[in-house]
Amino acid sequence: MNSYQRPYPSATYGARPAPALVQQLLIGAFGWMFAGLLLTAGVAFLVSTSVTLTDTTSQVILPVILGQFILAMALSFGINKLSPMVSLALFFVYAASMGLTIGLIVQVYTAGSVAGAFVASSAMFAAAAVYGKVTQRNLATLGSMAFMALIGVLVASVVNLFVGFSALNWIISVVGVGVFVVLTAWDVQRIVNGQLAAVMKSAERASVFAAFQLYLDFINLFLFLLRLLGSRR
Repeated sequence: MNSYQRPYPSATYGARPAPALVQQLLIGAFGWMFAGLLLTAGVAFLVSTSVTLTDTTSQVILPVILGQFILAMALSFGINKLSPMVSLALFFVYAASMGLTIGLIVQVYTAGSVAGAFVASSAMFAAAAVYGKVTQRNLATLGSMAFMALIGVLVASVVNLFVGFSALNWIISVVGVGVFVVLTAWDVQRIVNGQLAAVMKSAERASVFAAFQLYLDFINLFLFLLRLLGSRR
């Protein structure tokens, strides 16, 4: 994990940072991301195996979702105004709250299909991350298109809450999987080429922000695959 003591001058960040800095950024980003995923998994397990926690979470799920939205906005748009330690703390609060949400969601599906979706999402995430690291192709345009497609997915998801078309749900899920595979590769490339570090002006802050982005990529990839592959109880 990164030490939060050593600042780096902004001049260090160019189109292609030094290999040592790239390694630090990748280790920090993926290290914090995995820590967040473990926290989410732990909370989800507790919720899914406890009737009391399930009932309590069900009663407060709307405030939890609102809180997640506020935290996501704070981390996405205010991270340059926050210290790395505060940003990291907010990230872990977000990850814990996602555990509450996912703990309710996975109870709808069989354990085998949840495990299958997790394995599939892990494999796809890993492949996209490796591609983002090694490719010489600039993924900025593709990433921007994926982000626009994500907005369409969100709008379509809201609409489908009211119309309830199963075919539309399937299309949304397929597009969602594709979107987050592309975003994963793009986010990793932005770490490797120093773009995030240049914006954040700090290796530590960039690692936390990158961890949050990669965490969102994996969680959403898992949830869309669960919708596609999951067998309901």
